[in-house]
Amino acid sequence: MITREQALAYHAQGRPGKIKVVPTKPTATQVDLSMAYSPGVAEPCREIAADPSDVFKYTAKGNLVAVVSNGTAVLGLGNIGALAGKPVMEGKGVLFKRFADVDCYDIEIDSEDPEDVIRTCELIAPTFGGINLEDIRAPECFEIEERLIESLDIPVFHDDQHGTAIISGAAFLNALEITGRSIAKTRVVISGAGASGIACARLYHDLGVPRENLVLADSRGVVYQGRVEGMNPYKQLFATERPERTLGEALRGADVFLGLSAAGVVTPDMVQGMAKHPIIFAMANPDPEILPDQVAEVRDDAIMATGRSDYPNQVNNVLGFPFIFRGALDVRASKINEPMKIAAVNALAELARRGEAIPEVVRRAYPQESFDFGVNYIIPKPFDPRVLLYVAPAVAAAAMETGVARRTVDLGEYEARLEQTVGDLANL
Repeated sequence: MITREQALAYHAQGRPGKIKVVPTKPTATQVDLSMAYSPGVAEPCREIAADPSDVFKYTAKGNLVAVVSNGTAVLGLGNIGALAGKPVMEGKGVLFKRFADVDCYDIEIDSEDPEDVIRTCELIAPTFGGINLEDIRAPECFEIEERLIESLDIPVFHDDQHGTAIISGAAFLNALEITGRSIAKTRVVISGAGASGIACARLYHDLGVPRENLVLADSRGVVYQGRVEGMNPYKQLFATERPERTLGEALRGADVFLGLSAAGVVTPDMVQGMAKHPIIFAMANPDPEILPDQVAEVRDDAIMATGRSDYPNQVNNVLGFPFIFRGALDVRASKINEPMKIAAVNALAELARRGEAIPEVVRRAYPQESFDFGVNYIIPKPFDPRVLLYVAPAVAAAAMETGVARRTVDLGEYEARLEQTVGDLANL
């Protein structure tokens, strides 16, 4: 584990922070500067004024994403505000660049009013090819994303919602295959009714889990029809008619536990009462709802995943957002729709199942782990460079198939270009 001193030194040493802006054109001579700015810059301005789509030809818009937050729900830290959340947003930009060569500006909005966040994003949208919403509390995050998707013609994606849903969804499909379950008969209990919990419920339903087989629980217990306390319209969508009222009751006989809540809310006794070959994704960070070691003490037939890198099957959002935006940007998608998300789920699941030789860079990063598809390998590793080659083309293809792409690409040529990107990224 890193120490507090190491983390602070990492961020403060040399040039403070983690990002900088680097020119992409020559600036060595007076002629270079005359083309970069006055008078040469007038020519692309005129072209864009005549044909707005030329902005992608003459500017960085097509490879630029805004990471937008107001700091009201920073992972593990809570409502620390826009300024204190800036290191996280810079970090998100680093991940975009490192894993998919997507450039980012982090935008911290000093307001808890959803209207301010929405209006700010609408005003700055001409600068960007996409907007990644980050660390905005529920339920405001739902309204912000929904309204921006409606008002803007660039992809808007709240990673706290959909990233966790997509990555865990891929692991979920593979766990179902390993345990021989039918998705239509699988009962899923979700602990946590915030952004990620509700997004997981939505996506798992889209993947094939019947709504009556989904039970959502929050800090007050099961979300059920007729409950008044602590409810909102987004929870109400998944209010169950089942009789269970506590998390423990809901887990009796359940096939799947999905944890997006708090450390220690699941006990070994609860796990013991689950169905045969239970699927347990305890993803609270930094400490999961129940530790793998505790599960192993009472069950030898469980498939376990967490959000941590020190256990197998880490559900890590970096497996999603860089590559989803890469595919969306490269076909100039106007939005990231549900088919694009499901395409990402299936691509990740397929990569883990295929049994291809694992790249040496992955083996070096995880020297103690096995990479044979099975109980301890149901999802790719974050450092696997093949993720870009699987997810981005799948997302791009889904965008073209569903009519939200404004640019058509040949997928074979596109995959070849991504191969080159993988090589370039290895040198970062």
